[in-house]
Amino acid sequence: MCRLFGVSKQAYYKHVDNIFARLAHERFLVEYVHTVRDLDPGIGGEKLWLMYKDYFGTDYSLGRDAFLAVLKEYRLMLRKHRKGPRTTNSNHDLAVYPDLVRTLLVTRPNQVWVSDITYVRTDEGFCYLSIITDAYTHEVVGWFVGPTLESIYTLEALKMACKRLEGTNIKLIHHSDRGCQYASLLYTAYLKGLKIQISMTQSGDPKDNAVAERINGILKTEFLNHHHFAGIRQVRNTVSQAIEFYNNKRPHRSLDMMTPVQARQMTGQIKKRWKSYKDSYREECIV
Repeated sequence: MCRLFGVSKQAYYKHVDNIFARLAHERFLVEYVHTVRDLDPGIGGEKLWLMYKDYFGTDYSLGRDAFLAVLKEYRLMLRKHRKGPRTTNSNHDLAVYPDLVRTLLVTRPNQVWVSDITYVRTDEGFCYLSIITDAYTHEVVGWFVGPTLESIYTLEALKMACKRLEGTNIKLIHHSDRGCQYASLLYTAYLKGLKIQISMTQSGDPKDNAVAERINGILKTEFLNHHHFAGIRQVRNTVSQAIEFYNNKRPHRSLDMMTPVQARQMTGQIKKRWKSYKDSYREECIV
């Protein structure tokens, strides 16, 4: 047969060995992806590729496109999910505050915290996840899952975040939308008591609170939407595990592919892989 096709026996066996090596490599890759997806079911292909390279080094190197092709072949690409209820109610008579961060250059941790709320489906109905994120590191610094949208549950996320400020004297801005939870007397009084400046968006445009919106989206699409929850207790357990992975393991394009915990150890402007809406707006204001 080798003579018929004009190849040597050595070339034939090398080709066969390469096929088995490729199949073994693919199976190894798929097992790794399943292991990561057990922790982060919705993580995207590019981030999986970066984590794969960082973990295994050059011994199992594979280009991004080849890596994504394997994911597609084994049906490991992601699917979109349906939308749910509205969590922001800005139609209230409570005091609102100016936007202090629209043109601000964030250069350190604990300079600006951004807040938002999202919903989670359970067999008992919806519950609501309140999150506080550091705008510089994108690290989730506080969270709480409550059964309703009442301010008392949103405040629990803030209290968790503020524990890291104990014993410090840091100038900090808390930024949020104009929802009634963040404008409530209970919530604003707590911020003022700790001398934290209050900042709010001036419209319903999600770009005005883009970091918080993005973090909520990541946690929903990559983690929570891939689980079936019987009740709020299961949601809290899953959120705790998800945030631990998100803060310590997941690379971010907005952090030059660092994790939030790695970004916390830096100061100065972090390199980005794209020009953000806020960067463009700041440049327009300077001009």
